[in-house]
Amino acid sequence: MRVAIGVDHGGFPLKDPIVDYLTTAGHKVLDLGAHNMDPADDYPDYAKAVGEAVLRGEAERGIVICGSGVGACVAANKLSGIRAGLCHDTYSAHQGVEHDNMNVLCLGAWIIGVALALELVQAFIGATFSGEERHRRRVAKVAEMEKDQSSL
Repeated sequence: MRVAIGVDHGGFPLKDPIVDYLTTAGHKVLDLGAHNMDPADDYPDYAKAVGEAVLRGEAERGIVICGSGVGACVAANKLSGIRAGLCHDTYSAHQGVEHDNMNVLCLGAWIIGVALALELVQAFIGATFSGEERHRRRVAKVAEMEKDQSSL
């Protein structure tokens, strides 16, 4: 699987372990930064880069990490077609894909450690959308909400 990853200074400590894990597991990683620790960088820049990579088809899934994960999740969800979820438990990390067709995982490096982050990434990457009618219907309603916003 092709996975885009982007982190700000808050998420920087989790990036290398996740990239190493994904690469070792045979996935192709599109590293969109940050490439160095810069306390002045901004999570929306990385959320946008990852979301756009997913939307363009350069990656099948994305991971965005900031300090709490909240800002990254809010920013990623501003892109029409991105379904980002903040997950700090493995159930949500796979269920978000299976039921909600989540395509971007958001993590908070100040909230979780490396071991849990790797478990979450594994659950997220290993999951597939169920395609059940009720889940397709709900995801379609979310997409319709995105369209409705453009006319406001």
